[in-house]
Amino acid sequence: MTYETILFSVDAGIARLTLNRPDRLNSFTVQMHEEVADALSNLGDARTLILTGAGRGFCAGQDLNDRAVAPGEAVDLGESVELRYNPLIRTLTSLPMPVIARVNGVAAGAGANIALACDIVVAAKSAKFIQSFAAIGLIPDSGGTWVLPRLVGQARALGLALTGEPLPAERAAEWGLIWKAVEDEALDAEVDALAARFAAGPTRGLARIKQMVRESWSQTLDAELDRQRDAMRELGFSDDYREGVAAFMEKRAPKFTGK
Repeated sequence: MTYETILFSVDAGIARLTLNRPDRLNSFTVQMHEEVADALSNLGDARTLILTGAGRGFCAGQDLNDRAVAPGEAVDLGESVELRYNPLIRTLTSLPMPVIARVNGVAAGAGANIALACDIVVAAKSAKFIQSFAAIGLIPDSGGTWVLPRLVGQARALGLALTGEPLPAERAAEWGLIWKAVEDEALDAEVDALAARFAAGPTRGLARIKQMVRESWSQTLDAELDRQRDAMRELGFSDDYREGVAAFMEKRAPKFTGK
C-alpha cells in the first residue's frame, strides 16, 4: 500500500509510525485507519514501535469532516468504533513488543486514548491530553472509560471525562497517566534512547511482561501466581535468558536476539 496519511519505516529493529495530517492535527479518517492497520500488519523484524504525530500535535481524534452529517441526521458511531477504533486499540495492546507513544503536542478525544493504549507514553511538557467527548455528547471511546479509572482513579477519571479540561503533560505524569514528561527539545532523544534499548532487548521477555501486566486486571492473585510460574518456565528455556545469564557472569553487555 502507498501511504498518503502516515509515514512508516522499520530500521534497526525500530518501527516508526507517524500520523501525517498535520493540517488537521493528525485526526483520523477512514483512509488513515486503513493505512495504520496496514502498517501494523507489516512490522517485519521490528522489536519495538514508536507511534507519533507530525507537526504540532499528536492526534486530535476523529476528523468530524470525514463523517459529516446534515443537521438532524443520525450516524451509526458504533459501527465506526467497531470497525476502526476497537481493532486499533486491540492491536496496539496485543503487539508482542513494547509500543512507545511519542506525544509531541495535543492528544485529544480518541487521540488521547490511542496514546494511552501504548505501553509507554513519553510526552513533551507542552503536550496536553484532552477527553473532549462530553462536549459533543459522547463517551470516551477507544478504551477511555476502561483505562482512565485504572490509571488515575475514579474521581480524576470522571473529572477529565465530564469536564473535558486539558491535562498538561507534567500533571499527567504526576497522576500516573503517562510514563514521563520531558522538555520539548529532549523528546526525540528520550524516545530514541528508549526505542534503541527495547530494540536491543530480550523481546520475548518484554512481550511477556506486557501481556502479563495487561491481563492481570482480570486475574485473582492465585491465578496470577500460576501464570507467573508458567511464564517463568517458558522464558527460562529462551535463548535470551541463557545469553542474559552468561553476559552477567562474564561481566559483558548481553547480545539479545529476541528469541
